[in-house]
Amino acid sequence: MTKKTGFFKRLKALELPQKKLFAIALCQRMLPNYQLFSEVCEFGDPAVLSTVLDLLWQSQYDNKLKFNIDVHLQRLEDNTPEPADFDSYGVYPAMDAVVALSTLLGAIQTNLEEDITNISKLSSSTVANYIETISDVDLTDDALDDYVFAHEVMEEERALQNTLLEIIEENPKITAELVKGLRKEIIEAGVSNIGISVA
Repeated sequence: MTKKTGFFKRLKALELPQKKLFAIALCQRMLPNYQLFSEVCEFGDPAVLSTVLDLLWQSQYDNKLKFNIDVHLQRLEDNTPEPADFDSYGVYPAMDAVVALSTLLGAIQTNLEEDITNISKLSSSTVANYIETISDVDLTDDALDDYVFAHEVMEEERALQNTLLEIIEENPKITAELVKGLRKEIIEAGVSNIGISVA
């Protein structure tokens, strides 16, 4: 999500493997949101999400890798928190992390490229909801949108998505080196799209 002209046009212009890599990177970045929620609220198993992410990263450069998407979709569903069951705000970014992964798996299964690019919007909406939750401002509609859009956490999200898009645009051929490098960078940064880090 960025004001730079044509961010989504550029995202949609990517080849399918490039779109997948972009979405996997965003899903990886949302993982700490789930990990922290799981730890604090004693719900779910973050390893289920980590396993799916490991498989997705590997599938980007290992054409022989096969995994049963339906099995993993079911496991993700079993580990999706229901907001009504929790008083903690953390349930929402945790749920978004699972929804992003489930959306990506479903899109890969059905070749729905639009669903893959929508993960960009999902990550940004997690950030927008977080900003609205932590901010003590009495704004509505356009004024609230402007406030959220200008917030430093949203600026960081837009900058990261833009940098990620540029890296992928500059590397049309998806190599194992590119995939492993991106994965290592995101995991080592250790910070989610809303600034959560799990040591």
